[in-house]
Amino acid sequence: MKRYAIARLLLVTAVLCVSLLPCAHADNGLPEVQLNADNLGPRPIEELTSQVITRDYAHAWQTMAEALASRRADLLDEYFTGWAKYHLSKLVADEARTGVHIRYVDHGHKLDALFYAPGGDAMQLRDSARLEIQTLDGDKVIHTDQVTLQYLVLMTPGADRWLVRDLQAVPEGNR
Repeated sequence: MKRYAIARLLLVTAVLCVSLLPCAHADNGLPEVQLNADNLGPRPIEELTSQVITRDYAHAWQTMAEALASRRADLLDEYFTGWAKYHLSKLVADEARTGVHIRYVDHGHKLDALFYAPGGDAMQLRDSARLEIQTLDGDKVIHTDQVTLQYLVLMTPGADRWLVRDLQAVPEGNR
């Protein structure tokens, strides 16, 4: 019973902090990510930036999956920085400590671009993520949920890719 309580706590923490994992149906192992930038401001998005944001966001989800599966927070360095990396590192450490972990089966993301800074140094997105969340004790699945979660995402450019700087779940009442 105690392990189940810990599993539920980890599930709530993951949903509230950040939940990232790969798409089970994508040919290359990356989640399907669609970007709508029709209402973006104050500056328009360039075609190449649109492609890179979509690619790097998908890689971020895949990287998170690998970090959780291998209990290696250092893998987050590739596509995460700031608060997102901090919260995800804590989640990886908590899962390693308890032996109870969460697996996400990713069924895709619909991103709406909300804000693109005039200097091109930040982009805010809203993500509608369709996920299957499995809580496991060792290799045994003890709970499964099919959910659509909303996130506010802040991405900033790095040396050769865009990084997820902040990823906050939007509570149901604020959607």
